[in-house]
Amino acid sequence: MASWSVRTLLDNPKERRTALVARELSRYRIDIAAFSVGFAIKTSHVQKLASIPEGLNDCLMKMQLPLGHKKSLTLISAYAPTMTNPEENKDKFYEELDSHISSVPQSDKLILLGDFNARIGTDHQAWHRVIGKHGVGKCNSNGLLMLRLRAMHDLSITNTMFRLPTCNKTSWMHPRSRHWHLIDYVITRARDRQDVRLTKAMFGADCWTDHRLIVSRLNLVIQPKRRPQGQKIVKKLNATKLKCPQTVQELQLKLNSKLRDL
Repeated sequence: MASWSVRTLLDNPKERRTALVARELSRYRIDIAAFSVGFAIKTSHVQKLASIPEGLNDCLMKMQLPLGHKKSLTLISAYAPTMTNPEENKDKFYEELDSHISSVPQSDKLILLGDFNARIGTDHQAWHRVIGKHGVGKCNSNGLLMLRLRAMHDLSITNTMFRLPTCNKTSWMHPRSRHWHLIDYVITRARDRQDVRLTKAMFGADCWTDHRLIVSRLNLVIQPKRRPQGQKIVKKLNATKLKCPQTVQELQLKLNSKLRDL
């Protein structure tokens, strides 16, 4: 899976941006990608969807995939307000996100992907189970809002779980300071952290954006969508007929005839 904050996917006469994005996703072998806000889904997985992706509001979208053992995976694509937005906009975003997370059954797996415009820092001791030991940078006010919500729902930020070079952990460069920061995330339930094999930033992905592509490799088995079929009638041999000597004799004659032909 992947998270990629792109400016727009609208094509124009000079370039087919959707084709460029599709090419890059194919190059990195991505099955599902969240684009703030929306999803790109590999064609082979579309028919497996439990339902079509649902737009929750201007900043949130969700979709569901059936997994094995009667479980489901709920994915939420998010685009959080930036630091310059009014506080009421930020509070509203996190209130709505909190509500949608709460609506996902506890038995379901849950993954949040997107540009949260938040820096969470490295204090993994204060934010146990939320931040891993390999965070980057300093925390800001948006990061605190994000961390509180993650702690409330026992979610883990997978970007901080793996020991990687800084260039494979940061996702966006500040235009003035030219410093790289981590603001794009792949987040899962803490109990499902073992599903994530690796989450890293791919600085080689080419697109008209100042954000790096965040790729997460997960160990999940997606259940194919089964079509309802009619109940098959299993035919059984009626062995009680062998109690009749005449029936036994007829069967022996037929078997002998068939065996001679073979």
